[in-house]
Amino acid sequence: MSPSAVQPEETNGTSIDPTVLALRKTLTTESTPLAKRFRALFSLKHLAAQAPSTSQTIPAIEAIAAAFSSDSALLKHELAYCLGQSGHDEAVPYLRAVIEDRQEDSMCRHEAAEALGALGDISSLDLLKQRREDPTEEEVVKETCDIAIDRIEWEHSEARKAEKLKQSDFASIDPAPPLAESAATPAIPELEKTLLDTSLPLFKRYRAMFALRDLASPPDLPTAVPAIKALAKGFSDPSALFRHEIAFVFGQLSHPASIPSLMECLSNVKEASMVRHEAAEALGSLGEEEGVEELLRKFVDDPEKVVRDSIIVALDMAEFERNGEMEYATIPVGEVAA
Repeated sequence: MSPSAVQPEETNGTSIDPTVLALRKTLTTESTPLAKRFRALFSLKHLAAQAPSTSQTIPAIEAIAAAFSSDSALLKHELAYCLGQSGHDEAVPYLRAVIEDRQEDSMCRHEAAEALGALGDISSLDLLKQRREDPTEEEVVKETCDIAIDRIEWEHSEARKAEKLKQSDFASIDPAPPLAESAATPAIPELEKTLLDTSLPLFKRYRAMFALRDLASPPDLPTAVPAIKALAKGFSDPSALFRHEIAFVFGQLSHPASIPSLMECLSNVKEASMVRHEAAEALGSLGEEEGVEELLRKFVDDPEKVVRDSIIVALDMAEFERNGEMEYATIPVGEVAA
C-alpha cells in the first residue's frame, strides 16, 4: 500500500449505498482493466459532486480516496482531480495526505495541490506555501502550489467579488478562472501575448489560457480556430506543467484543429511523460477523427508506464466517442439516490 493511501471508513457507521459499493470495488481492484476502473471513477465523480449533497455524496468521495493505494500513477492523478471537482471539503484530508507523501509520484502530488486550489480550501494555504518554498521540492509540485495559492487567495478576495466572469461552456473547476470581462474584451493576440509571457505569474497566464479556451467553444465560433492556434504555441513553454495544461484544455475542447499539435506532442519521446499522457487522453476525446486511433495504437508499448496507461484509456474513450454513448461512466447518471 502506498504511504499516502488513506482508508475511508463507512460514513457515520452506516452501510454504504450498494451502487457506490459496487463502483468502489471496481475502482479499487487492481486486476480490473484500467479502462473499466476509469469509467467507475467518473461515475463516482458524478455522485461525489452532487449539489445539494445526497446520501451517496460522501461515500463516493471516500470510495475515490480508497483507490490511492493503487500502483497506477495515472489513476491516482485522476483520483485527485476528481476529488478537487467534488466541491466538498470532505475531500481535503485525502488530498493533503497525498501532497505530504514525498514518496508519491510528483504527477499525483501536483494534481492534489491543484485540487485543493479547486476546492478553495483556505486552511491548506500553509501546507501549499511550505511545499512552494521548499528548495528540495519537485518543480512541478512547487509550480502547482504557487497557482493553487493564488487561486485560493483570489477566491476569498474582495477583487473576486467585483469581477464579472464570462459564463463558460465547461462545468469544470479550473486551476484559474478566465480573465474578467471588461468594457474592452482582450483580443486573441493580446491573450496570446499574456499566455506566452514567462515573466508573468503562472496564475495570470492560466487565466489567459482559459479565456482562450472559452473563445474556442462552441467549435463553430469564428474565434475557435485562432484561439486554438494561440493555445498550441504554449507547447513551446519551458514549464512541463504549463504544457500539460494546454493538452488538458485541448482535451476539453475536442476540436479537430488541435490534432496536429497533440500528435506532435505525443510523438515526441523527449517530452515529459505528464505532458504526453495528457496529449494521449486529449486525442482519445477526438478518437473518431481520421488517423487519431491509428496514431494512439503506435504507443501501446511506450516505455513510459503513464503513457501506456493513458493510451489504454484514450482508446477506450475513442470507442466511447465512436459509439455515441452519452456518459463516459459505468452507470447512467440518472441512477442516483435522492
